[in-house]
Amino acid sequence: MDAEIIAVGSELLLGQIVNTNGRFLSQQFAEMGINVYYHTVVGDNDKRLQDAVDIAKKRADLIVFTGGLGPTKDDMTKETISRMLGKELVFDQEALQSIEAYFTKSNRVMTENNKKQALVLEGSDILANDHGMAPGMVLTVENITYMLLPGPPSEMEPMFLKYGYQTLMKMMDKHERIESKVLRFFGIGEAKLETVIEDLIEKQSNPTIAPLAGDGEVTLRITAKHETKEKCEEMIAAAEKEILSRVGQFHYGNNQTSLIKELVKELTVRKLTIAGAESLTGGMFQEQLTTIPGAGKVFKGGIVSYTNDAKSNVLNVKNKTIEQFGVVSEECAIEMAENVSTQFDADIGISFTGVAGPDTQEGKPVGTIFIGIAFRNGKSLAKKLSLSGSRSQNRVRSVKYGCHFLLQEVNNLS
Repeated sequence: MDAEIIAVGSELLLGQIVNTNGRFLSQQFAEMGINVYYHTVVGDNDKRLQDAVDIAKKRADLIVFTGGLGPTKDDMTKETISRMLGKELVFDQEALQSIEAYFTKSNRVMTENNKKQALVLEGSDILANDHGMAPGMVLTVENITYMLLPGPPSEMEPMFLKYGYQTLMKMMDKHERIESKVLRFFGIGEAKLETVIEDLIEKQSNPTIAPLAGDGEVTLRITAKHETKEKCEEMIAAAEKEILSRVGQFHYGNNQTSLIKELVKELTVRKLTIAGAESLTGGMFQEQLTTIPGAGKVFKGGIVSYTNDAKSNVLNVKNKTIEQFGVVSEECAIEMAENVSTQFDADIGISFTGVAGPDTQEGKPVGTIFIGIAFRNGKSLAKKLSLSGSRSQNRVRSVKYGCHFLLQEVNNLS
């Protein structure tokens, strides 16, 4: 099956809520072997919904709608589909009884428009709503299957998992799975990475390889399709092996991990503790560190020393260092890292100092960053960055580079 998901609701277009239904259904369809090539979002407008359906019919044999099944006038999905397919709307007695029972139980008077939620397309397979009022429905007309699901995720997700999934699986002649694995890279640009594996991308068929750029990171998604999960994983592993043979030095993790998660994991395994001293990043490194479960085992504490006075009076950076080299310097970064590790009795100290922007500082251009790393064994070093981006981007990327550099240094420990 080739599917298109149409989310109905003006609130989605206005940015008032996020379309999590599309993500959920795409994940489910991938496991089922159903291709999703298009996501469409349309407001509560009959004409525009008709136009969206007309387009979807030309490129999909499964059209899934979420939203627009409620009691109000702007809930028009099933009315529009009913008219387009020439199918009557009839009351589903089980759904109607369930709605009436809800109002009776809650001692509320049921208004007439609530009965609208029990209307279904004549001849459709009904998907019971165990967590709400409006049932879902599935109907095939002229080789195209229409699935209508409620909009609230708390109703849609359990309805699909319990009833919709099995309904679609019974309709499919061939059951294939789609499995994916995401490889994460740092320290190499998207263009450079794509050039190195260009031949693999050009000859891809199954599995496929898709580069995706993030904020300072690059990911490769490998996707395979087969009847069994085991075969999919075998195909993905072969592609991964070839990719990592070329750019493995930039690879730091897979799927939903992040640089900060990998850093916490490595420090935990090695039983190392860390403290942070931050200037331009304003505590961002420490904030991200403490979002990771288990960070308390490795994180001792830290200092945000934003001003020169804070660096000298709180972090004990020598005035001579500041006067001679400035706070945006290798020397200052190293002292910050060494002093914070001493103050918190940590195995490692890390520091961030530099020019985030928008103005220059100490005659140094925006994007000049120094990251200091100090180990209890006496080894100290600093890394210089020359970043180009907005103030926000420079701060975010500084933290990522700090994690990246520290991971490299920790992995090099004996």
